[in-house]
Amino acid sequence: MGALRWAVCNEIFGGISFAAMAAAIRRAGYAGVEIAPFTLGEDPGSLPLEERREIRRILEMEGLGFAGLHWLLAAPAGLHLTAPDGPLRRRSWDYLRRLIDLCADLGGGVLVLGSPKQRSATGGATPEQARASLVEGLAEAAAYCAARGCCLLLEALSPDQTDVITALDEAAGIVRRIDHPGLATMFDTHNAAAEKEPHAALLEKHFDLIRHVHLNEMDGGAPGTGSYDFRPVLEVLERRDFAGWVSLEIFGKSEDPEGMIARSLRYLRGDGG
Repeated sequence: MGALRWAVCNEIFGGISFAAMAAAIRRAGYAGVEIAPFTLGEDPGSLPLEERREIRRILEMEGLGFAGLHWLLAAPAGLHLTAPDGPLRRRSWDYLRRLIDLCADLGGGVLVLGSPKQRSATGGATPEQARASLVEGLAEAAAYCAARGCCLLLEALSPDQTDVITALDEAAGIVRRIDHPGLATMFDTHNAAAEKEPHAALLEKHFDLIRHVHLNEMDGGAPGTGSYDFRPVLEVLERRDFAGWVSLEIFGKSEDPEGMIARSLRYLRGDGG
């Protein structure tokens, strides 16, 4: 599986410095780092330009690529993209624009829009009404994303997390309807737990719209620590010459995150765990 571009999401490293985290990821054999904005501070959209430049400098020094942003709206608190409260909804979409600017300043690329708590139906709205609000906001954000050299990825989440966009078919349908280069979708093994079709078949069906892939076990653990068979998914990605990042999104904490991600990469490459 050597042709794939491997990255890892940074939140598994907890509170260590960005420089130490980047060095560990490089030593573990990865080519890129995916960043959860909340790890950069309580108001990541306001991260000073000097700190953005320092992140880029560290990545370049370690020879790592910037794989994009994910878990977008965990901070600051109180944001909601589909709230019936119009000012709150607009404020939330405006904040997403600030994260698009952050992504552009860090090197451009993808922003994975999961954020279940910030998109689920609330305030008396039905899931259908919340979905309509989300689609309206996505259509506007896509143009801004493209203008900044980025791409917003609508992530399908499992029904136990949200009641808005719970299947890849649905996410892909919205992307096709909006039909803008600033909007696409992605695939996440953990979030596809409730899908009816085999995961490899879903990848084949929507391959033209998938710009990013998250790998983790069904419990959110590191690949190789559970029973999920990653081989069919990886075979599709390799055979179709997938050009995006294949990123490990590992939930929870580890006393040895560097060792964990190194073992997962060896496992996924078939080099032994």
